[in-house]
Amino acid sequence: MTPAHLAVEHGDLRELTRLLDAGTDPNEVGSNMTLLLHAIDVEADGAAQTGEPLDAACTAVLLAYGADPERPGPDGDIPLLFAFRYRHGLAVRLLEAHIARRHGGSAPAPCPELPPAEPLTRPRP
Repeated sequence: MTPAHLAVEHGDLRELTRLLDAGTDPNEVGSNMTLLLHAIDVEADGAAQTGEPLDAACTAVLLAYGADPERPGPDGDIPLLFAFRYRHGLAVRLLEAHIARRHGGSAPAPCPELPPAEPLTRPRP
């Protein structure tokens, strides 16, 4: 695992930010996932396993450093659909906002069917 992927895996925002600020590619691929997909996975899975509230801090940091919200991973996973399948509403909203801005629009209203903080289980492969 690369240092950036390790920072995501451990939820180490300080180290992730340091690495990105030092030039790590926010679209880096490792362990068969982009950093953004890995962040969504860790955030949702961690909340599901621990019962802690869901957050989107790693996702937000990566998007702020230029991670492409529309770049699929090596397996073809698209971040928005990946987050939606995970029921990671916070990441869905962040991704929608970044995608809308990049295409000259504004963020859509939140999807009413998607609760903001109740991940279910790991998405099916």
